[in-house]
Amino acid sequence: MSSWAESPPGVLEPPERGPEWASFAATLPRLLRDLLDEWDLVPDGPATHGRAALVQPVRTEGDPAVLKIAFPDVAGEHEALALQHWHGGGAVALLRADPRRRALLLERLGPTDLSDHWDLEACEVVAGLYTRLHRPAPPQLRTLPSYVERWTPRLGALPRSAPVPRRLVEQAVALGRDLASDPASRGTMIHGDLHYAHVLAGEREPWLAIAPKPLSGDPHYEVAPLLWHRFDELEGDVRGGVRRRFHATIDAAGLDEDRARDWVVVRMLRLVLRELEDRPGSPDRDRLTTCLAIAKAVQD
Repeated sequence: MSSWAESPPGVLEPPERGPEWASFAATLPRLLRDLLDEWDLVPDGPATHGRAALVQPVRTEGDPAVLKIAFPDVAGEHEALALQHWHGGGAVALLRADPRRRALLLERLGPTDLSDHWDLEACEVVAGLYTRLHRPAPPQLRTLPSYVERWTPRLGALPRSAPVPRRLVEQAVALGRDLASDPASRGTMIHGDLHYAHVLAGEREPWLAIAPKPLSGDPHYEVAPLLWHRFDELEGDVRGGVRRRFHATIDAAGLDEDRARDWVVVRMLRLVLRELEDRPGSPDRDRLTTCLAIAKAVQD
């Protein structure tokens, strides 16, 4: 096996990922070799990686595919389960899985995603996928309210000196509590992280979703990532740009405007809380500004 498969480039580099990532990365070369041997896969190009997984192009019985080995985090723990339920309808097809080792053999899609498409057209493409991916949730999935219930009290406990308008904090806490107690906030399997880079061009369908972080949740929760990704493109008209994306998405998906808006506010303030907790004393001010601008824009 060539050296790039034995030592995926750059996986061990990010020190900020901490000891858990370092431990996971250290096991990757052996795990990759084992899976290639056990599943009779032939490497077909260099491995790549993001913040959550290693992806190795392979051939299986001559056909192109990719082997994905994911970091064992909670968010993506049921990726294989979601892909099994979708059966390739609107999402990348799952060919084989070893959930214990977080290994997936997937159909190989093209390199093109929605990042370079006109943002409103891309929002409509994603909205079209919602209608195919949102199905009754299997019982194994964690529920969206279980997450909201955990962090809402922490948001409410932020000091008044925190660099975030108190009215938005109080609004997001109230909305979070209401949404978490609403039965409609669970029961639908949602992708959880569907945005421009998580939709790839395919051969059997024009566009297919990848990398789900599935939850038993509310379809209206899905909209927010389309607003914060590619945010720099909105410079000069942030309010108008956010609102155009928001309305293009909910109109194409047939979502309720008020409920989608409430989830956007809740999700943006959740990102604010994460930034303040992850970087106490030195939060990324640009990130905070982005989150707050989006939460305000959908309400203006």
